[in-house]
Amino acid sequence: MRPSRPSAPPATSGEIFALVRDGAADTRAELGRITGLSRSAVASRVAALTALGLVLEAEDTQSTGGRPPARLSFDVDAGIVLAAAIGRSRSQLGVFTLGGEFLASDTVDQEIGIGPDELMPQITKRLEVLIHDVGRADSRILGVGLSIPGTADTARGCSLDSPIMHGWDGVPLAPYFLDTTSAPVFLDNDANAMVLAERRDDRAHFQNALLVKASTGLGAGIVAGGVLQRGSLGAAGEFGHTKTAAAVGVACRCGDSGCLEAIAGGWALVRALQEQGREVGHIRGVVDLAVSGDPEARRLIRDSGRQIGETLAGAVNLLNPEVLIVGGDMAKAYDIFVAGLRETVYGNATALATRALTIQATTHGDHSGVIGSAAMVLDHVLSARAIDDALGG
Repeated sequence: MRPSRPSAPPATSGEIFALVRDGAADTRAELGRITGLSRSAVASRVAALTALGLVLEAEDTQSTGGRPPARLSFDVDAGIVLAAAIGRSRSQLGVFTLGGEFLASDTVDQEIGIGPDELMPQITKRLEVLIHDVGRADSRILGVGLSIPGTADTARGCSLDSPIMHGWDGVPLAPYFLDTTSAPVFLDNDANAMVLAERRDDRAHFQNALLVKASTGLGAGIVAGGVLQRGSLGAAGEFGHTKTAAAVGVACRCGDSGCLEAIAGGWALVRALQEQGREVGHIRGVVDLAVSGDPEARRLIRDSGRQIGETLAGAVNLLNPEVLIVGGDMAKAYDIFVAGLRETVYGNATALATRALTIQATTHGDHSGVIGSAAMVLDHVLSARAIDDALGG
C-alpha cells in the first residue's frame, strides 16, 4: 500500500488573520472553506482575533432574505505605527494606520553630519507631536520603522560601517524611543525601505524588482523571487562604491577613489557645479536647475544616469528583474536622468534580460522611504507568526 502523506497542520489564528487582512475571506463560512477548519475551530480563532482588537465582526446590512452572515474585517484603526526615513540633510516622519495609510507626516531639516544624540531626540519629539495632533495619543503603538542611508545591521538596529553616517556606526537606535513607546523598533537601509513601499498596491505582483535610489548617494533595493534581498551582512545593493573606469583617480567621500559615486552621486554633481562657480548646496538644487532648463545641470544629471546605467547593466544581467524603479532626489528630473540610464542599461545588458524590462518612477515619490519604513513594521508585527505569538502560540 502507498503510505499516506501527513496532513497539513490546521490553520492558526495568525493565518486566519492573514486571510481577513488580505481580503481573501470576510465570513466565517469562507474561512472554513479555505482552511478546512470546523465551524467551532473558526469561531474560536475569530474570537481570539476580535479580543486582540484586530478583527471586527458586524452583520451584513446589504443581505437580502434570511439571516445575514456576519462580515469580518481588519480593523486598521486598532493601533498605529511610527516611521522615520533618516537622510543626510532631511528626515521624513509619519504616523500610519495599521493599513499603512498616512495619518500625519512631517519633515526635519538637519545639518549634514549631525549625530544620533542630536537628531534622534528631535525625531522622537516630533513624532510625539504628530500623534497628539491627529488625536491618537491613546492609540496602541505597534512598532516603529526607521531607515538610514548605507548598510544597516537589522539585528542590532544600528548603522554598519557606513562611509557617510559618521558617528552612527554601532549606535543602537531603539533606546531613543524608550520614553515614547515600548513597541519594537525595526531598522533597514533606505533603498530597501523604498522597494518595500513600491511592492504595495498596483506593484504588489512584482516578484523580481530592482530599485535604484539616486540622491546624494547611490543605493539599490533588490527583490528576487518575491523576497527582499539584504545579503549576508545587509550590504546588498550598495553599488555606489563599485569601481568604474570613468572615475579612476577621482576622490570619493568614502576615502577611496574610483567609485561610481565620485562621478555620478548627487554630491559629485553638486561639487561639479560648485567648481564652476555656481551657488548650489544640495542635489535638490541641481535637480531644480535641470527641470527649469539649465543646460549644465541637465547634462550632469543625464551623465549620472548614463554612468549608473553602465553599472546597473551587470545587475540586470545577474538578476533579470521585471522592473527597474527610479527613486531618490534625481527622480524629480526623471526624463532627463532616465534618458541616460536607459541608454546604457539597454545598450550594455543582454537583449534577453531587457526584453521585458520596464523602467518606472517610484509610486510614492518623496514619501517612498517613510512609507516603506512603515510597511517594514507592518510586515513584522502583523505577520501570522507575530499574531500567533501575541495570542500565546
